[in-house]
Amino acid sequence: MNLQNKVALVLGAVKGLGKAIALSLAGHGVRTVLNYWDWEDSLPALQKDMAAIGTPHLITRTDLLKTGRIQGLLEQTIATFGRLDILINNIERGGWPVVHGAYNQDQWDLEMATTLRAKWWVFNAALPHLKASGEGAVINLSSIAGVVGRTGPASLVFNDGYAAANRGIGQLTETWARLGAPEIRVNEIMLGLFETRHGAQTRGWGLLTPDQQKALIDHTLLKRTGRPADVVKTVLFVLKDAPFMTGSTIRLDGGYVLGGEDIAPMPKGVV
Repeated sequence: MNLQNKVALVLGAVKGLGKAIALSLAGHGVRTVLNYWDWEDSLPALQKDMAAIGTPHLITRTDLLKTGRIQGLLEQTIATFGRLDILINNIERGGWPVVHGAYNQDQWDLEMATTLRAKWWVFNAALPHLKASGEGAVINLSSIAGVVGRTGPASLVFNDGYAAANRGIGQLTETWARLGAPEIRVNEIMLGLFETRHGAQTRGWGLLTPDQQKALIDHTLLKRTGRPADVVKTVLFVLKDAPFMTGSTIRLDGGYVLGGEDIAPMPKGVV
């Protein structure tokens, strides 16, 4: 995909990974609609950084948990730029047991509504516009919580409802790839621990003890958390350099899923 003058809708764009993706797309000539809801204190920095790039953009505030407002977000996008080519489906609650404690019904419903339901409603509202593009692309951002659940060091980081919601995202990715083909490619980037998502620049990380933090890093083969640049490079690869990829999941976790016990030395054998 040639990104110049394409139009992208980026969810959760006011800070963190969503902002990093939006800034990178704008730097490649993509006209972007950046949606956010909370973290209002991060808005001035986003406005300044987008203005410095100079690519036409629209920053808008829509509560995606109110599904009746999602169609309006898409109508605003089309009214502003006339088309939609890229959807960065980046919205989640976070699933930190150490922050939220045990689930009550309201917390469970909020987890599902944020991490799973909102993605579905946005995609379905965007689908006809992405089809009309003829070269549409959707990237769902998910978490390795959908693979590891509440196990080992991650049991303080990933709640079981968050893990269940993220496993559901994988099913949506595959279904949407079928619905979108051949005009739309739909892929998923499954994230491990990142600086601004389950990492050092998040509230939950500071609630872990040094030993608990070390256990998470030790469990990661590359011995560090991910950085926004790691995600940005992967997003650009999927959009620009993977025209034959759809319905696929890239696990971007530094090897967390494979981590844990070291491999024992090869024995001499008896033969």
